Amino acid sequence: MLFEMIRSFTTLADTLNLSHAVAKLNSTRQTVRRHISQLEELRGEELFRTRDRRYELTEAGEAALPEARELLMHAKVWSRGQTGMRGSLQYLQAEVDGLVFYQQQQPMGDIWQDESVLLRETYRAWVMSAGEIESPHLSHVRPYLMVYRNSDSGWIVVEFGQQSAYVDWFGVDYARSSIGRPIARLPAGEEFGRMLDQSFLDIETTQTARLDHVYTRMPARDNPSQATMAYQRLMMAGFFPDRSPAVMTLVVPTINVNIAALEEAQRAAMTKIKQPDFDLAEAKFEKMAAMPT
Repeated sequence: MLFEMIRSFTTLADTLNLSHAVAKLNSTRQTVRRHISQLEELRGEELFRTRDRRYELTEAGEAALPEARELLMHAKVWSRGQTGMRGSLQYLQAEVDGLVFYQQQQPMGDIWQDESVLLRETYRAWVMSAGEIESPHLSHVRPYLMVYRNSDSGWIVVEFGQQSAYVDWFGVDYARSSIGRPIARLPAGEEFGRMLDQSFLDIETTQTARLDHVYTRMPARDNPSQATMAYQRLMMAGFFPDRSPAVMTLVVPTINVNIAALEEAQRAAMTKIKQPDFDLAEAKFEKMAAMPT
């Protein structure tokens, strides 16, 4: 019932027309009105006002709408078994129309025990840079990063580092042709796509970092067949020189992913991908951290 109440609220908020909302919901005017009234009673505030028989959101309704939409999105994805929590950290998974995609969030502290020097060095460099993309503290790891910007079309890639995993896998020409394109939608439903976007939005809003392990299939360069792969993805909030927000990502291929839903057969089918050529000699902050105090 609460789900239907929230659905009536968001639909009426989108249309601001009761007849249109009723048609979209395949419901009745009486039912939609009742849902709105019940929701307003639960919240203890009016969500709509009517002027000249037209609906308008109140200030409280405007404030409630973003979270209501998010609740619906989470409910739809959760009901399909595509999302949940592992020790208070998010996981997403989908297997539909040939798509295989698993994403499980990891504790940030795991970085310090990870075998990848590049992963640790990039995280340290991000902290030292205070998120400034053009900071000299990031210059030695920036060639391995991808940079995203939020736009009216969604999150778009604006820069591929020449030594990034994406360029290494697909090639420079393909990477260049992808600049400015929105992140590809996966065939797992609109809500699932929005959940993927939510990771970027959360990083942008909270100005923090996040570590995910991902298992998926991708076409190989000059080969239409798909390869099964896994990687770690470090996401970091950032700023362009004009202070507009960005998200930077580092992808480190690995077969050692912590994804609870993966079966042994899936793990055995992973394609081993070489890690980026980055060693301790190139690190600035890793060596400093290792110095005796």
